[in-house]
Amino acid sequence: MNSRIASILDLKYQPVALLWSDEKPEKAVTFKQGRWACVMFSFAAAARGKTAAFSRETFGCWGGGVGLGFGNRYVDFPGGEECFHYFLSSGNKNSEVGRAVGEQIAQASGTDGFYDDFMEGERYLKGPEETRAFIENLPITDIPAEYVIMKPLEQVNEQTENLRTITFLVNPDQLSALVVLANHARKSYENVIIPFAAGCQAIGILPYAEAEKETPRGVVGLVDLSARKAVRKSLGQNVFSFSMPLPLFHEMENNIDGSFFFRNTWQALAPEDAKE
Repeated sequence: MNSRIASILDLKYQPVALLWSDEKPEKAVTFKQGRWACVMFSFAAAARGKTAAFSRETFGCWGGGVGLGFGNRYVDFPGGEECFHYFLSSGNKNSEVGRAVGEQIAQASGTDGFYDDFMEGERYLKGPEETRAFIENLPITDIPAEYVIMKPLEQVNEQTENLRTITFLVNPDQLSALVVLANHARKSYENVIIPFAAGCQAIGILPYAEAEKETPRGVVGLVDLSARKAVRKSLGQNVFSFSMPLPLFHEMENNIDGSFFFRNTWQALAPEDAKE
């Protein structure tokens, strides 16, 4: 499956397709069961041509399990959801339960960075109440499939595979073009969102939720500081994600002809080899 938008934008990385499946592809990159890892590591691998697979036992981290659509995995966070409320905000050092859990984390090997964040908090939200509200407002879902698969869009057969979202990795000029194109044939101006969310949530459950709407919106991601840190070496510094549920992808692909892509402003911004 090819994308004309990707060709016009002259993307550095391949568009990443996210699929639901009851079968795990052969030779797919997977995380080890019970081992922490960031979903965005595998997303970056898919953008470079590999296939990655995730299951309810191998989603890497608690937020990743939520982001991919394996239910509310925050309940499995060390100390439960309450400790996660403090982890994302002000830290667990002032909580009796949090300190006890923190001692257990400190005794495990290779957890220095996590221990510091657990005790001091990532400070992404002001306090535990804000974190609790954040989780309550997430479109948490448990998908009707055994696996979530990520692979290059060009390797997808839309007729035989359950394609759910398409994500482009873009620089600021390319992101601007996608925002304009998403609004091109709409009679409203808020057809792209930049939510506060984990990097994996912006390519998973948030566009899943948009797919259920009459007029689905695009979702800009990699505003998650932790995700940006995770993929900086593999993807570079000036990159964002732009995710579309399948209906919006087709809408945008069908709106290329007659659009700004063939006018002077975009031609001045586009790389020479990307001009049609």
